[in-house]
Amino acid sequence: MAQHPAHGAHEAHDSHEAHGSLKSYVIGFALSLVLTAIPLIIVLNDVLEGTSAKVVLLASAVLQFVVQLFYFMHLKEEGKPRWNLMVLILGLIIVLTIVAGSIWIMTYNSVG
Repeated sequence: MAQHPAHGAHEAHDSHEAHGSLKSYVIGFALSLVLTAIPLIIVLNDVLEGTSAKVVLLASAVLQFVVQLFYFMHLKEEGKPRWNLMVLILGLIIVLTIVAGSIWIMTYNSVG
């Protein structure tokens, strides 16, 4: 009798196929570097100040979050939509906490 591989082994193999390609990882990494460099350059070179600097920092953070979700966490490739929603909600909570804390620190911890 021929032996067939266990059903679980086949599923484990299929789960690796859903991961991104080298090209998508390189694109995600490049976008992450750019979205990290933009706020760094703006702050270190005093390109923008005040509210406009905060808006650029916030926009960069949100875009960085989107890049992380799609290129590294494979949100669009998940087979179960419920898990997509849970990952998105958790990610939003984490990002909003970090952004709100950063804005709090920038606003109330300035050297006067």
